[in-house]
Amino acid sequence: MRRRKKSDDSGFNVWRSYSDMMAGVLLLFILIMCVTLFQAQKSYNESIKERDDKIALQEQYTAEILAQQTELDEKDSQLSSQDEQLDKQKKLLAELAAQLKEQQATLDQQQSDLDEKTSLLATQQKKIDNIIGVKADVIEALQKEFAKNDVSVDIDAQTGALTLNANVMFDYDQSDLTDEGKAELANILPIYCKVLLQDDYKKYLAEIIIDGYTDTDGDYDYNLELSQRRSLAVAQYLTEIRENFLSSDEISDLQNYLTVNGHGSANPILDSNGNEDKDASRRVEVKFRLKDDEMISELDQIMNADSGTDTISDASADTTSTSDSKKSSSN
Repeated sequence: MRRRKKSDDSGFNVWRSYSDMMAGVLLLFILIMCVTLFQAQKSYNESIKERDDKIALQEQYTAEILAQQTELDEKDSQLSSQDEQLDKQKKLLAELAAQLKEQQATLDQQQSDLDEKTSLLATQQKKIDNIIGVKADVIEALQKEFAKNDVSVDIDAQTGALTLNANVMFDYDQSDLTDEGKAELANILPIYCKVLLQDDYKKYLAEIIIDGYTDTDGDYDYNLELSQRRSLAVAQYLTEIRENFLSSDEISDLQNYLTVNGHGSANPILDSNGNEDKDASRRVEVKFRLKDDEMISELDQIMNADSGTDTISDASADTTSTSDSKKSSSN
């Protein structure tokens, strides 16, 4: 009986040991499963976190890319605007280049015209110098001849104009020559005319002019007529005595050259205070004009208009003034 019991106990112990073992294995399995699940969960969580980090990083990169794209779009817009401005500037530069080309063509034409005018002026200047030289020679010859004959005269050193005092030549408000006036003219006019009618100067001579002037007292028309009558009286006296000192050919030349003008009260003589000198204003002027004096006068006006300066006024100072009335004497 005891042996059976022992055998029964032995069998029970085996099953209990097996059961304990299986329970241990199961517990171990469960433990392993728990550890595995924990590790799996941990890995999953880490994977989720890594995914979230990647998503966040991707979103950050996306935001940066979008920001960069926006910046690029703005820069592209700026570039487009700059391209438009550049195109406008290119168009403007092309227009300016065309204008510059046109202006250059104009400047070239102006330079060509200037060169042509410069050449013309050089030619004219040569003529002017020649005329001025002739005039200077004539004036010098007149001065020497008057000095040689010991005749004191008021002759302009620049123009050669000879001024006769009307107070000596005429009584006040009269146009008939006084004896004193005739005597003075007899000394002066032959010398003046003989020099001008010399062959060296005659070829350049255009006119021998006798101009009469009055002061500003009285009526304009009366003064004009009085100045005409006085200048004509001097011319008539010259024709009366011309045979005493001129040859027949010179007399013929004198008739062709002689011109008589009356200016009335025009061009009065002023004193140092700017007031009219009435005695000096009453005068008769005898002057000459060379053939090219008109050209010199016109050129002088053109040059004065261009530069605002007097360049050849000395050469043209004795050109014929505009006459209020002009008479010619050829007796």
